[in-house]
Amino acid sequence: MNAFEANFDGLVGPTHNYSGLSFGNIASDRNQAKPSNPKQAALQGLTKMKALYDLGMVQGVLAPQERPDVQTLRRLGFSGSDSSVLFQAAQYAPRVLAACCSASSMWTANAATVSPSADTLDSRVHFTPANLTNKFHRSIEHETTGRILRATFPNERHFRHHCALPGVEQFGDEGAANHTRFCHEYGQRGVEFFVFGRYAFDSSKPAPSKFPARHTYEASQAIARKHQLSSRDVVYAQQNPDVIDQGVFHNDVIAVGNRDLLFCHQQAFLDQEEVKRRLTRAMQDDFRVIEVPTEQVSVQDAVRSYLFNSQLLSLPDGRTLLVIPEECRQTPAVWHYLQDLVASGRGIDELKIFDLKQSMSNGGGPACLRLRVVLNEEERAAVNPHTLINDELYAKLSAWVNKHYRDRLEERDLADPKLLMESRFALDELTQILNLGSIYPFQR
Repeated sequence: MNAFEANFDGLVGPTHNYSGLSFGNIASDRNQAKPSNPKQAALQGLTKMKALYDLGMVQGVLAPQERPDVQTLRRLGFSGSDSSVLFQAAQYAPRVLAACCSASSMWTANAATVSPSADTLDSRVHFTPANLTNKFHRSIEHETTGRILRATFPNERHFRHHCALPGVEQFGDEGAANHTRFCHEYGQRGVEFFVFGRYAFDSSKPAPSKFPARHTYEASQAIARKHQLSSRDVVYAQQNPDVIDQGVFHNDVIAVGNRDLLFCHQQAFLDQEEVKRRLTRAMQDDFRVIEVPTEQVSVQDAVRSYLFNSQLLSLPDGRTLLVIPEECRQTPAVWHYLQDLVASGRGIDELKIFDLKQSMSNGGGPACLRLRVVLNEEERAAVNPHTLINDELYAKLSAWVNKHYRDRLEERDLADPKLLMESRFALDELTQILNLGSIYPFQR
């Protein structure tokens, strides 16, 4: 049966702001306290979705989380009316309030790990929401993420949904940002590549010293077990601790893959030559690597431009497309390298550039915004059709954003009860547009 890779992008939520919550993410730290534009952010994301749909890609959308997260604030001891909860949090714990208002679920590369039916023992597509334990503002996402995924992929005959791993640092799981699937054809059994930052139960192993290694080896092993993957078709690799300390907080900031091609920086992995050998063996010696030399693109330029936080896509006509942010064109060494790469015919045929400045300013590029889901024809037919982008849905969502979103938001605005009500009203309408049912706490 024919199969293909669909991309499900996160819709940016109404509370998109720059609170600098992600230690280890240089862009997040650098832009803390600057005013944001939620409307522009959401429209920039929708523009990318529509453009890929127009190229013939299957493109879906995943709903944002309810923010401010009043339910979590109540769990932390704030009480009274919703307005009172927001007021108390702003007075006594403003950083906690900021965390409970983050629109970080827009980066759906962290939403979950997905294994296609061709790889799993029960021949179903498996989903496990990421627990994201390293950052409080993200650790509160996974329950609603699970409900959104179940509403988007509802048919139990084709889709298997798991709970997140235990929410402790030893099983820190950052989802598909540290997971890549390689294959020759999407419908054939593939090789699942799990990248981790550290070993949780062996302190003798290498680990970064400046910034946290968010994802553990033990979490990757657990996901592979839950998804019923064959051990011969799984490869594990450790991130280079030195590049984590330079701002490479996820593997998708330093490497991206698609089908039989890995596009990565020379310093991406610990013992990189061995990693390439293991991947090549697992792919029956039919595997390609484009490795970017440090002398041509430094780690700093890779992080600044998000060169590797790009989407590596197979177009319907067989060409390979690299979707990059505008920042790549604005970084001379990166742009020079990409021009030479396309001209060389070494595996990437075309570049497509998007303005994603609102997301980039908070540390997320094109690849952060999407969750890859390989589907065959029957599985595609079982997806909630209201979540698949087409001309009509794009127009509806654009009108919805223009109707409900603010065009300027500062951290001081997060305690405004009107923002809470605006967000809830918008999300309630969105669940009807996407036919998701009652997925949010305020609806339940």
